[in-house]
Amino acid sequence: MADVPAAVVVPRMKLGSQGLEVSAQGLGCLGMAGFYGPPKPEADMIKLIHHAVATGVTFLDTSDFYGPHTNELLLGKALQGGVREKVQVATKFGLRTGEDGDREVHGHPAYVRVACEGSLQRLGVDCIDLYYQHRIDEKVPIEVTISEIKKLVEEGKVKYIGLCEASASTIRRAHAVHPITAVQLEWSLWSRDAEEEIIPTCRELGIGIVAYSPLGRGFFTSGPNLIGSLSDQDFRKHLPRFQPENLDKNARIFECVNTMATRKGCTPSQLALAWVHHQGSDVFPIPGTTKIDNFNMNVGALSVKLTIDEMAELESYAAEGNVQGDRYPHMASTWKNSETPPLSWKPE
Repeated sequence: MADVPAAVVVPRMKLGSQGLEVSAQGLGCLGMAGFYGPPKPEADMIKLIHHAVATGVTFLDTSDFYGPHTNELLLGKALQGGVREKVQVATKFGLRTGEDGDREVHGHPAYVRVACEGSLQRLGVDCIDLYYQHRIDEKVPIEVTISEIKKLVEEGKVKYIGLCEASASTIRRAHAVHPITAVQLEWSLWSRDAEEEIIPTCRELGIGIVAYSPLGRGFFTSGPNLIGSLSDQDFRKHLPRFQPENLDKNARIFECVNTMATRKGCTPSQLALAWVHHQGSDVFPIPGTTKIDNFNMNVGALSVKLTIDEMAELESYAAEGNVQGDRYPHMASTWKNSETPPLSWKPE
């Protein structure tokens, strides 16, 4: 088993400007519930979560959509025995799979309340530290959705509010109703579309940035060889960047990152993760894993230091013209599709 380097200390930092303090690096729990292949053994995942907390990674990220529901139930079991007091739990609402199998987005106030009560019960907690709208419902004004979460804050069921994959204008509208603590978005060496508008907006408003998939969904860990190790149940097999016509070209990016990592005496995944950490003290990556060895490797990224020139070199490898394929098919359910109606909306 790879040990966490003794010199690595996971610092705690302020996420956003409303008072939430979390570990500088979090743990994304999605892969424990499936999506990246079959669900993993519960006992092993609880052991991993406990190891993370003991290491100092206390910012745990889940969603009612993961499973669905099974990931929150897993985390709820892991929080027992005094663990709850040591961690900051982030979960999400707003996504579900319809009867036809298609993904549905819901931001109706009644749905928000039912979803929150369900998450509280599954997690076994009295209050959710950070409650995200998982995706933006284009049918319901963001002000209406956030107003309902604001009531949950006032009732003591939620401490802080977050948004995922929201556009700059949506963030501004939401923040005007109740301060938004964090915006979660995909940010890695090869996913930088949020840098133009969304990240500057967050910084202007004092909103923390939580970076999911900071390792390019495993690409910067294994490179093009990743696809051959994926099970048929792994949704990454359907992502544009992992299709053969794109993967062959994207392989060059990994080769360059790997060469630089060798030069610096770290792994390519540590180098890619360090790049995200170096974006600023308001950026909190939440790499996911289901293996303790990989978790330890990710924590080791905190000890990798990059110069301005090295940052620029890394960015040149994954410049816009070098990355082949979008993040998602048709970029569905991202900030590019997150504008909501004006406040003239009336509930159905």
